[in-house]
Amino acid sequence: MGRDLARAVGYAYIDSGAMYRAVTLYALRNCLFENDGVDVERLREGVGTADISFRVDRGTGRTATYLNGEDVEEEIRGMDVAARVSLVASLGFVRRVLVARQQAMGRDRGVVMDGRDIGTVVFPDAELKVFVTASAAIRAQRRVAELRLRGQEVRYEDVLANVRERDRLDMNREESPLRRAADAVELDNSHMTIHEQQTWLLERFRRATGE
Repeated sequence: MGRDLARAVGYAYIDSGAMYRAVTLYALRNCLFENDGVDVERLREGVGTADISFRVDRGTGRTATYLNGEDVEEEIRGMDVAARVSLVASLGFVRRVLVARQQAMGRDRGVVMDGRDIGTVVFPDAELKVFVTASAAIRAQRRVAELRLRGQEVRYEDVLANVRERDRLDMNREESPLRRAADAVELDNSHMTIHEQQTWLLERFRRATGE
């Protein structure tokens, strides 16, 4: 939804969640997870030096996430990362580093950014804030379809449990918890088609920007 809007209006698109997933992948690759936690000191050093960027594939028009120059878009969408990303995203020093980078990305240009704290923390003065929601069951169905399209075989029950657990952790973390901004417009797209939500969002964009 965010990608489509950015493409339609000529803005940059930033997936902030992909940045937290990239840091989680970094931690996995460097064996920083231990028992039910993470090696905070080593991760603190790593997140400060890890280069996370986004590049648009001119052929497909899709945005891919790069970690230290490597395309990791497929790898960060897997269940190994999904199972640990909320733990990494709950760490205050990780959020502070990535929020600063996100704010820098959108400082001097039009940007569409999605994530769980964009309207409340990253860009509290954004021209348009949309709080997009759907039922956990619908979101799990969509994630299963997405992962299977990428060639990953997953069980619906496992994905649903992960969706619910991520929501619980993200809504209850101390640093930048998931919540709707007071001035955000809510969109429940549980039963909308892609075209319907694109039309809805473009109309809200035009109202907010006077275009």
